[in-house]
Amino acid sequence: MQQRRWLHTKQLKNMIQVQRRWLLVLTGWYAKHSLAKLILTLVVLVIVVRSLPYLAPIRAVHLVQDQQAIEFTDRNGLLLGTVLTRDQEHTVTVPLQQVSPHFIQAIVAAEDRRFYQHGALDGWAIGRAMLEALQARQIVSGASTITMQLARMLEPSPRTLPEKLKEIWLSWRLTAGMSKDEILQAYINRLPMGGNIYGVEAAARIYFGIPASDLNVAQASVLAAIPNDPNHLNPYDHWEALKRRQTYVLDRMTQDRYLSRAEADRAWQEELSLQRRQQGIVAAPHFLFWLADQRSTHPAQVQTTIDLPLQQFAEAQVQQMIQALAPHNVHHAAALVLDNRSGDVLAYVGSPDYFADAQKGRNDGVQALRQPGSTLKPFLYELALERRVIRPNTILADIPTRYAIPGAQLYTPSDYSETFQGPVRVRVALANSLNVPAVRVLEKVSVKAFLDRLHQLGFTHLTQTADHYGLGLALGGGEVSLWELARAYLVLANQGQPVALRGMREAEGRKQEAEGRRQKAKGRRQDERKTQNAKLLIPYAPSSIPHASSSTWSLITDMLNDPHARAKAFGVDSLLSLPFPAAVKTGTSSDFRDTWTIGFTRDYTVAVWVGNFDGAPMRQVSGITGAAPLWNRIMLHLHEQREPSAFPAPSGLVKRPICALSGARPTPACPSVVQEYFEPQALGEYDRQPDPFYQAVATSKGQREYRLKLPPEYNEWLAMQPLIPTAADGLRILSPRNGDVFLLEPGATDSAQRLQFKLASPSNQTVEWLLNGQPLATQTPGSIFWVPKPGRWTLLVKTGDRSDRVSFEVQMAETRSTRKGFSVAQ
Repeated sequence: MQQRRWLHTKQLKNMIQVQRRWLLVLTGWYAKHSLAKLILTLVVLVIVVRSLPYLAPIRAVHLVQDQQAIEFTDRNGLLLGTVLTRDQEHTVTVPLQQVSPHFIQAIVAAEDRRFYQHGALDGWAIGRAMLEALQARQIVSGASTITMQLARMLEPSPRTLPEKLKEIWLSWRLTAGMSKDEILQAYINRLPMGGNIYGVEAAARIYFGIPASDLNVAQASVLAAIPNDPNHLNPYDHWEALKRRQTYVLDRMTQDRYLSRAEADRAWQEELSLQRRQQGIVAAPHFLFWLADQRSTHPAQVQTTIDLPLQQFAEAQVQQMIQALAPHNVHHAAALVLDNRSGDVLAYVGSPDYFADAQKGRNDGVQALRQPGSTLKPFLYELALERRVIRPNTILADIPTRYAIPGAQLYTPSDYSETFQGPVRVRVALANSLNVPAVRVLEKVSVKAFLDRLHQLGFTHLTQTADHYGLGLALGGGEVSLWELARAYLVLANQGQPVALRGMREAEGRKQEAEGRRQKAKGRRQDERKTQNAKLLIPYAPSSIPHASSSTWSLITDMLNDPHARAKAFGVDSLLSLPFPAAVKTGTSSDFRDTWTIGFTRDYTVAVWVGNFDGAPMRQVSGITGAAPLWNRIMLHLHEQREPSAFPAPSGLVKRPICALSGARPTPACPSVVQEYFEPQALGEYDRQPDPFYQAVATSKGQREYRLKLPPEYNEWLAMQPLIPTAADGLRILSPRNGDVFLLEPGATDSAQRLQFKLASPSNQTVEWLLNGQPLATQTPGSIFWVPKPGRWTLLVKTGDRSDRVSFEVQMAETRSTRKGFSVAQ
């Protein structure tokens, strides 16, 4: 083979000298023989065209692949895996001398047996292919040489005639500037070897766990068979088809006398053992590839912020959850865990199985763009509170609402339940993720102001104008990533203070910056995209938020941490309620295509997405049933050894009782009283302002009573409610309803937790009230207030021969105890 290479170099020099001599002879002859001018012109033209590549040769130095293998460890030095390039394509470049001769012989025999005898093109192969095509009236075999294949690898293009001519031109340039060995080296380091594996060295390491220099005949012939059709000859998925192609490779090696027939047969019969699919990666493959892609340097080892045991736990939980949800057409999930104080990425799961190509495992659900559903609402309400567009005790109307959209139908927001709650407090609207109140708040804040805030929080993919998103932005009418959402919730967890996310330990970050400055000083050009992406990881953080007040951010946290506020939609003891303080928000995109659960404690932020990478709808899976179970398991595991401390109360705010229906200072008519935060300067208005819903009127007997009167905007909603029974229907208890369950807040005063017993219509006769058979003193014939006590109760009212009875229950709200050592069943 060495002799062949020397002969090729000598022949190339002789050919150039002969071309020059003939050009001089033909020029003189051309002047004397005018009859041959046309032919001579064509000959000269061919010589000139064929010589042009030597004016623009491609040399080996131009094709240097500078990617190096990077070994990643977790925060404690435990191995995470080795990434063989800066992106998701495994490749390692090696000199030709470090490749087994068996593989070189196999690939040359299979792909271009006359590689060392011809130039860029193989005239004999072209003639054979044309003859076969004419005889069969279709293309039977190709005539691409190794040089032409390399040209196609360097500049992939459709197989059209113009592109084929460009491929030939590039092949000529390669031949003009490189030796045969240099071309072969560049070729074998770029060979597609199945999936995302490129080059013989990467294939040898991944499939057989050995360097390319140690390949034997059987291994070499198998690897040389793959490039013919890497998608359908992948050793993991198409072993029998690959063995058939190996037979072809061994036959060609036998014909070229690299092997005897007996050696070829032994190679075919040899049992080969493949490595596991993990391709040298222990955990966090999506994160390792993503982090490697952000780096501007290529050190041999990088210590990440990942916690390996936590990463493996999160990966296992993702796989278990997807198996459980598969009957509901759920196939993918992603999870991200952050340290609130440092911004360290502790766990990063991009899909259930990175190596499951058939299930789109290489897709990264942490970085993928999806509709966020209701997960942006906390930032909308925080902005509204910050700008005093609303106050904590503001009552929002959850009623049928229509918005005129230019050039489109009326926009009518609604919830998945397609019901409306009427007047609701801000806390209840946010905690239960009600859509109409959110849209109403966005209308007051303005879409542009909210979009600007989202940009400040780091949502870089919301690139359209405010007019493009419209009021639907409040309900997730854009596309964001789980990474961006987790980063924004980290700001919320830190009371409005931005924190930079980190994927590498601090020392590694400093080394990267120093290396970047060194390379810049040397004048080396950095890839602009890589440099920009590196800033997204270290030391990037959302931009500072102007006029940020920790009290409003803490107030949003308090609302998201309130299990009673979200009881209407989720219940008090749902998967969102943990045995320690945790603020959490769910989201579901249209048609149940995406479900989200994102929440935090004082220590950690956990963000989870569940859905399908192809956007297929899930079957009736919402945030509470899809993503919440996974969020719950990870959160419990994080705090298994140590409970987090309670969230700080909103600074500068004070609590006051309010009527749950009107948001005003309670009157005797208010059926339900709750506590809410106020700014001190708003207390004067709180004390002076009358209740807007319960108005005092004088009766015909000169007595004073309160009547509920909602503003006119509630008329349509009221018309949708079930008819309230009247006196003509007999004596009826309006409140409480049969089967109601009431929760008592521990430590609250009796006056703040009174329960109203109320009739549908006051009676002119004496009404007797009995609770569990014991008479109660009455204040008015139509209603009575009672200080509730835990237990099961039966309320009976009687007047004359008429009566009504309801049963209800009073429970103490659970005081979350400090429970040590709880865990998730494996």
